Amino acid sequence: MAAAHAAPARSVLVLGDSLSAAHNIPVESGWVNLLYGRLAKMEPPWRVVNASISGETSLSGRNHLPALLAKEHPAVVVIELGANDGLRGLPLDALRANLAAMIDMAQRAGARVLLLGIELPVNYGPQYRDGLRAVYADLARQKHVALVPFLLDGVALDPSLMQDDGLHPTAAGEPRVLANVWPALEPLLRRTRR
Repeated sequence: MAAAHAAPARSVLVLGDSLSAAHNIPVESGWVNLLYGRLAKMEPPWRVVNASISGETSLSGRNHLPALLAKEHPAVVVIELGANDGLRGLPLDALRANLAAMIDMAQRAGARVLLLGIELPVNYGPQYRDGLRAVYADLARQKHVALVPFLLDGVALDPSLMQDDGLHPTAAGEPRVLANVWPALEPLLRRTRR
């Protein structure tokens, strides 16, 4: 009978794009699934909800988030969006506003937030690339949220870990992606009681 009164597993909601949706590799090889394997072994266990969609922009993520928060009641929200905004050259002010709105929504729902930053190829020019980098750093500081400055650090410039498109990790690169996320995520899990 005790099992019937056990607290439901706490959850981590990952809201991202193809970098978190295991693009063109087996789903079980993606970093979010690897995270699930790690969190399922914790006591008490954590549940991972991967709401990542290939092609997702910050605006579409902003539009999806309210329903996800209402349905999943996550303790931690991981926001991995902005790459598609950047690749399309969308205005950085719009990206900043969308990310800020998502952080605010998650925090109002009582969730801790981890923001995952992204870098663009050098052909986007230093001004836009520096501006994109600053969006993540500034928001993390202003909103008091955890930040991974570059999700693909140690992966993006290693051809053996990247797919032929030069944008997405291979299955072999995904453990390194999780290794980039874990040091920022793990303290949020430890401080979360629900």
